[in-house]
Parts: sequence; C-alpha cells; structure tokens
Amino acid sequence: MELLRSYWSPAELMTNGVILLHLLGALAVGLLLGYERSYHGRAAGMRTYGLVCLASAALTVVNAYPGMWYGGLGGQSGAGAGAAAGDPTRVIQGIVTGIGFLGAGVIMREGLSIRGLSTAASIWATAAIGVTIGLGFYAVAIAAALLSIMVMSLLRPLERLLPHQSVMHLTLVFSRDKAPPPEALRAAAKQHGFEVIDWSFHLTNGSGQFECQLVLQSPGDPDPMALVGALAGADAVVEFRLSPSRI
Repeated sequence: MELLRSYWSPAELMTNGVILLHLLGALAVGLLLGYERSYHGRAAGMRTYGLVCLASAALTVVNAYPGMWYGGLGGQSGAGAGAAAGDPTRVIQGIVTGIGFLGAGVIMREGLSIRGLSTAASIWATAAIGVTIGLGFYAVAIAAALLSIMVMSLLRPLERLLPHQSVMHLTLVFSRDKAPPPEALRAAAKQHGFEVIDWSFHLTNGSGQFECQLVLQSPGDPDPMALVGALAGADAVVEFRLSPSRI
C-alpha cells in the first residue's frame, strides 16, 4: 500500500504538474501549426499536428525526471530497487519504432486523397500515454488522455467553423476531338466557386482519350453538387472523378 501511495505523493504530483505544463504548451503549438495546414486544405490538420506534438513532448519530458519514475523509485539502486534500476528508454525506443509501423498501416491513399493521418497520430499519442502510465506518471497520463479525446472529438467541427480553404481533386476524361482548352476548364471551375491551383494533362496512347487532373481550391466548404451536376450533363465528358483531399 505504501508503494501505491508513492505514485500520488506531493513530490510526484508536483512533477506531474510540471510535465503537464509542457504537454499543454506542446499541444498549443501543434494546434497552431496544424491550423496553418488546415487553413490551406492540407491532409494533416490541427488534430494530427496537435496529437503528434503532444505525444512527442510526453515521450521527451518524462526522461527529464528519472528519479520520479515508478513512484519515485526510478533513481534508486541496490537490492531494494528491483526492476526500477533498469533503463526504460531502450524499451521506449522500441515502442516508438513499432508504433510507427502500426500508424503507417492505417494511412491510406485513394488517388490524390490521403486518409487516416489523424488515426495514425492518435495511435502514436496512445503509445505515449501508455509509456507515461508505465513510468508511473498517472496524473499526466489521465490529463493527456483527456486532452487527446478533446482533440479528436471537438477539433473536427471547430476546424469547419474556423476560416479555411477546401481542396478537391477533379479528374476529367474527354474524347480527344472534344477536349476543351485549359482556359475553358478554369472558367467553368470559377463559375462554381473553385479556383484551379494545379493541373496535369495526359493523352492516352491508342484510345484517343484526353485526361485532365485538376486541383481545385475554394474558401470554406462549398457544395460540389452543382459542379457534379454540370459535369454529369456535359456531353464532352466521358468520365470524371471528384474527391476531397482530406477526410
């Protein structure tokens, strides 16, 4: 029982408070950097940057207090120290490496769209929370878990309310003899509230089809249904694909 109380001693709680201040600062910086990416419609936004910065700070700052590991037994040595005399940093390195592979497995690319970045970041943040629990910083782990839940559940609607830009990828396939000039495509996109910020063109050898890949940008969250209706009713369009750049 005395050992369990050591995890909640005044010295341990004070250390947890200092670590928590680091995590709050890291989360604030991560959210700020993520908003810049979110504003420009990039796949990694506030949630991804916030969770990655939070987890990185947690894995780093706990190494500054080895004397407080395992309820204050981390700095002890001798017969009474037991497993606390070991060096957990090597285990942490293995965890970080393994979680990197696991996170990469949930990131999927569908054409020009990328999905799963926030899920990968949340997995990495969960690993960092597990490390802090293993080292005995329970108060920090509870606070980090609550912060991560808030980031994952509250920031997505907040991102939509804040000023931002949406990016969509449009692929058009025309018959070679009916392909419009690039300026006509730009003008048509502008009529529906989109601006063409990037493009690529491909003429399929032998099939006589001309493929255009356009990156469209628009302020806020425009309704793409009007654009889809216009494309579906165009005789010159053989095939089209419209998808957002982020989910």
